[in-house]
Amino acid sequence: MTVIRSGLSVAEPLARFVEEQVLPGLDIAPDGWWAGVAEIFAKFAPENRALLATRDAIQAMIDVNPGLSGDEGFLREIGYLVEEPAPFAIGTRNVDPEIATMAGPQLVVPALNARFVLNAANARWGSLYDALYGTDALPGSAKPGGYDVERGSQVIAFAKAFLDEAVPLASGSWADLDCDDDIDVYLADRSQLVGRNGKSYLFRHNGLHIEVVIDYDHPIGRTDPAGIADVLLESALTAIVDLEDSIAAVDAEDKVAAYANWLGLMRGDLEESFDKGGKTLTRRLNPDRGGLPGRALLFVRNVGHLMTTPALHLADGREAPEGVLDAILTSTIALYDLRGLGRYRNSRTGSVYIVKPKMHGPEECAFTNRLFDAVEDLLVLPRHTIKVGVMDEERRTSANLAACIHAVRDRIVFINTGFLDRTGDEIHTSMRAGPMVPKSEMKGADWIKAYEDRNVRIGLACGLSGKAQIGKGMWAAPDRMADMLAQKIAHPMSGANTAWVPSPTAATLHALHYHQVDVFARQKEIAGEAIPSLTPLLTVPLAIGRNWQAEEVAQELDNNAQGMLGYVVRWIDQGVGCSKVPDIHDVGLMEDRATLRISSQHMANWLLHGVAQAEDVEAALKRMAAKVDGQNADDPLYRPMAGNEEASLAFKAARALVFEGVEQPNGYTEPLLHRFRAEAKAVAR
Repeated sequence: MTVIRSGLSVAEPLARFVEEQVLPGLDIAPDGWWAGVAEIFAKFAPENRALLATRDAIQAMIDVNPGLSGDEGFLREIGYLVEEPAPFAIGTRNVDPEIATMAGPQLVVPALNARFVLNAANARWGSLYDALYGTDALPGSAKPGGYDVERGSQVIAFAKAFLDEAVPLASGSWADLDCDDDIDVYLADRSQLVGRNGKSYLFRHNGLHIEVVIDYDHPIGRTDPAGIADVLLESALTAIVDLEDSIAAVDAEDKVAAYANWLGLMRGDLEESFDKGGKTLTRRLNPDRGGLPGRALLFVRNVGHLMTTPALHLADGREAPEGVLDAILTSTIALYDLRGLGRYRNSRTGSVYIVKPKMHGPEECAFTNRLFDAVEDLLVLPRHTIKVGVMDEERRTSANLAACIHAVRDRIVFINTGFLDRTGDEIHTSMRAGPMVPKSEMKGADWIKAYEDRNVRIGLACGLSGKAQIGKGMWAAPDRMADMLAQKIAHPMSGANTAWVPSPTAATLHALHYHQVDVFARQKEIAGEAIPSLTPLLTVPLAIGRNWQAEEVAQELDNNAQGMLGYVVRWIDQGVGCSKVPDIHDVGLMEDRATLRISSQHMANWLLHGVAQAEDVEAALKRMAAKVDGQNADDPLYRPMAGNEEASLAFKAARALVFEGVEQPNGYTEPLLHRFRAEAKAVAR
């Protein structure tokens, strides 16, 4: 059912949400708002379609000349590469310190899951004791049946060794501290003490806060010579509430549910009740901690330029560009924060932070800049109130990154790298050039190092340090915290002042790396280093002259098929866009559409070039359907695929992603996923 608003056909749930929940609290008249929205769509929907046509035209020219997909001269000739801008520095202003002048972990959380959203927002502070005690960050594990004193001693020893490094004493160790008087008299640098919370101490190191909790009545504190009951770390400085890769939103009802959670965050009244151990618990946003924020600073990630939404049809009958709707509505909802109408403040500088994914090159970034101008005008906001984060996850953006930053130079607050989507686009761009190396070899390909290094160095050359985030990608294995502690320090060492983590616990542990590395000092060290040339970035990861072994091919197909099916079956059948999915070795990995894109495109590439035959792909999909069924045997909502392949919409979706993968726009999975999910929802009704 739809209603007409200023010539737009609006799905009734969306119209009701806007007019009953969003606009009244802002004292905005619906007629005027809808009229402004219609003007934005009239201007930007045709531009959006033209940009997508340009994508297709460029890809068609590469497809005709696949051997030149890494040739700089050819790519300039067809408009894939543009001229570098003259040296410049971004002019972004009114940026919160969590983004501009602090370095720490970042969470990405699906907007459709209120409990996860609240957990992410509340992950600003985390218990180091809890993070160490309950994970494999330390060798061994806690014995069941109550508090394990031996494990606790191991945790306390680690935490106090950390304090020795971050907040050193003038002499001796925190492990030997035995006192009832003020701890600050023992500090090597008393300026690190920045406040007190009752008997507890608040310190600062590398811009991050550490609270040493003193409580002699606590079960841990009463056994500690100094009364230390816990060490709290400032952890997730920022979090991205995601409307894109981590959710399954295919219609108006889905979009409204996601927008409603963003509204609850901006108003500060979002709650979620759930059962745990036979008790009903209610999760709410944490209050501030004295003069310090109690919550992560929130971004919202809109969708990219590709998809349209049935939630709103234009005057010509076409579905509206979903990304344009996201920009309008998420910014309108953010007025609750900008006007101080919510229970808490998100941005203390009066900014709205929108991450914009999957843009291809500077022309698309410039489009986003103009779109945000128009939304600001609609909402009567000062220019550049709406800030933008540019995801460096498409090959044409990587190759033109400085020009992309220049196109949004007065509102940019974020760039990052994303290996999985970036690899998916790498494969699709050069799909017809030849067979790609196995996925396991991709991280050793020439383009990867150039991609990661260029991102940081171009960001620094454009003046992002002290004004914006330079980010790195996700640690995907939430149960492997020891490995994360060993490896993810590479991200702050690279000069990135944020990186993605899969959970609040992981955020607390990753925060340790930002105490080990002074990121802003590191940025100064590398700021003058040369930016790697385009040549390695454009080197296509082809398996030239490879003598493929049948066993090698079968293993790669099985690995890809298992990952695809494990993710797709939850997306199509249950509407779950991100979750911990067991891999082929039963290791839980956080999966979203980016992982699906690389797996499906890799299989499509091998199929196209005869490394695998259609019957090999079919056999792998059927083998792995049985594997995934077994991994989900304990899920009462799960619908088995094996033996039911012709009826299973999830299996058919996974199959289509491979066999129709060459034709998918830029290798994106959304068109097929949306089609099959909408069919599944229709069947369920």
